[in-house]
Amino acid sequence: MTDQKSDLIKHIVEMQEDEAIRLTREMLEAGFDPLELLAGCREAMDLVGQRFEAQEYFLPELMMAGDMLSQISALAKPLITRGDDEEDNSHGTVVIGTVNGDLHDIGKDIVSFMLEINGFKVVDLGIDVPVVQFITAIREHQPEVVALSGFLTLAFDSMKETVDAIEDADLRGQLKIMIGGGQVDESVKNHTGADAYGMNAMDAVNLCRNWMSVAA
Repeated sequence: MTDQKSDLIKHIVEMQEDEAIRLTREMLEAGFDPLELLAGCREAMDLVGQRFEAQEYFLPELMMAGDMLSQISALAKPLITRGDDEEDNSHGTVVIGTVNGDLHDIGKDIVSFMLEINGFKVVDLGIDVPVVQFITAIREHQPEVVALSGFLTLAFDSMKETVDAIEDADLRGQLKIMIGGGQVDESVKNHTGADAYGMNAMDAVNLCRNWMSVAA
C-alpha cells in the first residue's frame, strides 16, 4: 500500500475531512488510479464501521464519513473510463432507494457507493420513492437485487407495501429483495417479506455477492 493511500485511509477514519479531500485532489492530479483510490475508501469505511459497531463512533461520524465518501466519489468517478465490454462484465444490477415517506439518504448513499466499488451496477432512485417508481425501475433495468432503505420505523410498512407490489406485479421471481436501515432486524425482515436484511454496507455487498455468485 502506498504512503498516500495509507494517509487517505487515516484521514477518512480520523474524520479529517479537509485533509482527505485535499489529498484526494493531489493523488488524482498526480495520476493515481481512481479505482485504487476508491478501494482505499472502502478499507477506510470498513474501519469506520468497526468503530461504529464498537460504539467508538456514532451517527455523526457515520454522516461525516458518508459526506467525505460522496465528495471523493464525485472527484474520482469522472476519471474512471469503462469500455462496453467492461460494462457488460458488471457483476449484476441493483436497484436501490429509500422507501416512500422516508427522507434519509446517508446509509443508502454509502451502500450504493460500496456496491459500485465492488463492481455492481447501481440504479439509485433517491429518497421518498413511491412504490410505482420501484416497479417501473425493475421493469426497465431488470435487476438481480432490489435494496429498500429506511431509517424511520414508519418506513417498515412502506417496505412491506413495496415488496407486496413487486409480488403483485409478478416480478418477485426474477430477483432478491434486501432491506436495511437504522432499526432493521430479523423481525422487520419477516414483517416486510424481504429475502434478507443488512446491518451495514458490507452486509449488502456480501448479500449481493452470494446471490450473484461473485467471488470476494
